[in-house]
Amino acid sequence: MTWTTPADLRAQVQKLWDKGDLLRPCVQGAVMLPRRLRLIGPTSAELTERFDEVRVWMKDLGCNAPPHSAPRYRIVMREFRHRVLGVNAVPDEVWLDTLDHALALIGKQKDARRFASLVQLTREQHPVLLPWLEKRPLNALALADAWQRLLNVVSWLQSHPHPGIYLRQVDLAGVDSKFIEANRGVLSELLDLALPLDAIDASATGANQFCRRYGFKDKPLRIRFRLLDARVALLPNGCEQDISLTQAAFEQLDLPLRRVFMTENEINFLAFPAVPGSLVIFGAGYGFEAFAGVAWLHQCDLYYWGDIDTHGFAILDQLRAQFSHVQSLLMDHATLMAHQTQWGQEPQPLLRDLPRLTPDETALFNDLRDNKLRVGVRLEQERIGFGWVQRALADLKA
Repeated sequence: MTWTTPADLRAQVQKLWDKGDLLRPCVQGAVMLPRRLRLIGPTSAELTERFDEVRVWMKDLGCNAPPHSAPRYRIVMREFRHRVLGVNAVPDEVWLDTLDHALALIGKQKDARRFASLVQLTREQHPVLLPWLEKRPLNALALADAWQRLLNVVSWLQSHPHPGIYLRQVDLAGVDSKFIEANRGVLSELLDLALPLDAIDASATGANQFCRRYGFKDKPLRIRFRLLDARVALLPNGCEQDISLTQAAFEQLDLPLRRVFMTENEINFLAFPAVPGSLVIFGAGYGFEAFAGVAWLHQCDLYYWGDIDTHGFAILDQLRAQFSHVQSLLMDHATLMAHQTQWGQEPQPLLRDLPRLTPDETALFNDLRDNKLRVGVRLEQERIGFGWVQRALADLKA
């Protein structure tokens, strides 16, 4: 039987709740207009052939129920005439007349009262945030226990724009750096509504740039590198020149360097052979934006060594957007073909074009992307023979 049941009606109302449609009007104090629910009832033939089942269905639906047990919806009846059964009334429409009825039907009265308290609290303290409550009522309910603390953070930043301190230094009752970090997403949406434009760095987007966007100090990026020339040292003689500096300190380096290598693999970084006037950067973890302000890199020969696969070439293409003079190292056809026994498989090759590759790089990228050598060919950089690496670097020195 496909006739609508009370459970079907409750499911329809639950869907309205899940979409926020029942709570949303409460933000503006609007009254819910009567809403018609979908009703599937017996056809004319079924009314005649299954009349006893129809009567049971009507009873289950709540037709003619006494006032104290009446359902939370209004049933509109229509007249049904039959030459044997006479005149009868059957359900034709079902309506929700009030918000209270809708909430009672799905047991959400307590949640609705809690949401109303959040609306009132927000209206008193930060009415500018009411549109957020209207847009995300269920998110607000989920944050009910933390809502006052979130409003306190908004108030604090209104009083302290561009604070220039670490999150750990915010001194608010019940608010610590972990609370702010855990709620960066919702706080970003609230602060964007509550703060003036000049208190927001619009160029900083995403949860990872929360501090920069709202003027907090952020954990400094650190760049790890090895000096590859014993004559160029920052640490005392005999010490391994494996050094990590803040981004700002790295920008200020003034060393007699001719070449800079970048590799994404830590073992390759640690085992990288000595090269006169050179250093190697371990690129994992901080992305190329960390090098945006390093002006002296433009004065060096710059080499990128990545995996020979479509994503390796995509990283090279991305790096060239910032440093157009960067050259690839050991990412060529000869290296790939010399290590066929070491080939692996790239799980999800990149399919888009890469406009910043050289003609030779583009040809190899196309071979990989189009599976001309084998499906999903990949040669990871650490699988290249060390002697092959040494000979390539010797050619650069020459």
